[in-house]
Formats: sequence, structure tokens, C-alpha cells
Amino acid sequence: MTRQTYFIADLHLSENRPDITAAFFKFLHSHIVPQKVDALYILGDFFEVWVGDDYVSELSAAVAKQLKAVSNSGIPIYFVHGNRDFIMREKYANMAGMTLLDEQTVIDLYGTPTVILHGDEMCTQDIEYQKFRQKSRGWWWPKLMLAMPLWYRKKIARDAREKSKLSQADKPIEILDVVQSAVLETFAKHNVANMIHGHTHRPNVHTYEVNNQTLTRTVLGDWYTQGSYLVVTPESQQLISTPL
Repeated sequence: MTRQTYFIADLHLSENRPDITAAFFKFLHSHIVPQKVDALYILGDFFEVWVGDDYVSELSAAVAKQLKAVSNSGIPIYFVHGNRDFIMREKYANMAGMTLLDEQTVIDLYGTPTVILHGDEMCTQDIEYQKFRQKSRGWWWPKLMLAMPLWYRKKIARDAREKSKLSQADKPIEILDVVQSAVLETFAKHNVANMIHGHTHRPNVHTYEVNNQTLTRTVLGDWYTQGSYLVVTPESQQLISTPL
């Protein structure tokens, strides 16, 4: 039986989109099955917003239950934080049977060293966002936010989403994409020739020729209108999109 590893990102699960949640559960039941799948990697922005592990909603509890069943079946689940859920901590990860990884992690993907990440740090033309990212990933900002009352964190999250929508509407589309120099720096930093990430919502496979070596960057799609996932076997990588 062919061994498989799956990668997903940018589901943006929320109470407002039960169709995405239903599609995700169907994906789990149809594809992430024992004796066939070696691992499932979730590369950030899994939830539309995350205000802290102390808030367990009906949605997050249902998702955790489904993921825990997968984990209990013997399939490991790994999670890389995105820009929407970067304050998720071990409490929820344990509840869902997930292992949290560093924001840039190199894995051995059937003999191919591969760097996996959410990808937002490579959008270096978006100066405004990168300033916030640097602050919010520091040690003090998450600690301060998580010390705030839950109602206040929810308000901050709502305000941040509205500000983000307005900010993105005013920016050229190129600014919201990754920058090639940052991509090549990430390849060089980890000394790998294979990369998988999400964030930009532009599913595609890009190649670069550098020093007589082919570098491959696979971008996962969002789940707003489709189910987007990458399935990797020892012989191939296939980026797949299915309508919701």
C-alpha cells in the first residue's frame, strides 16, 4: 500500500462557515485513514481567529474531537502556527492530539529534506504587517494578551479582523504575496530544495534554478471555495483542489 503524507492550511474555520467545517470532517474521514497515511500537517490559519486555549467553543471542541480520533488511530498530526492562530498553545494541541512545531521546521519527507512554514514571514513587502508580526511573536505580547479578560480578547480579535480587511483592500495584490528574495533566503537558511507553505491563498507549485539546483516551493490553497490539500508519497507530490 502506498504511503502518504497530507498537508493543509488556511481553512479559517469559524462558526460563520459550517460548510468548511463539514468539508474538513469529510476530508478527514475520506483521506486520513490508518495503515495508509503517515502524518497530517496543518500549516496555520486553521481557525479564523484564536483568542486563547481557555476559550473552548462548540466549534473548537468538535474539531478537537475529530482530530483526536485521527491521532488515536495512530496517525500523528503536526501543527505550525499561522497569523490567525499563533497564540494556540499546548492545552488545545493536547486536546486535539496535535504536536506543535516551530514556525519554520525541516522534516524528512520520504528522504527529501523539506522546510514547512505558514509563509507570512516571507511577505516582506507588507511593512505594516511585518512590524506587527515582529511584535506579536515576541515573548511579552502573547503573554500580555492572554492575561486579558476573555471578552476583551474577543473584542481585540474582532477589531483586528476588520482592520486587516480594510488594510488588505488598500494594498496592491503583489504586496500580499511572498517576495522571491525572502523565499530564496529561507531555502538557503535551511539548506533544502523543497518548501511547503500556505498563507497567500494562491495554490501553485513554483520552481527556481539556483546554482544548478532546482528548488521547489508548493503553496497550499485556502478552503473558502474548495478543499485544498497536498498529498505526498515516496514517489510524488500532488496538489489537489476539490469544490466544497
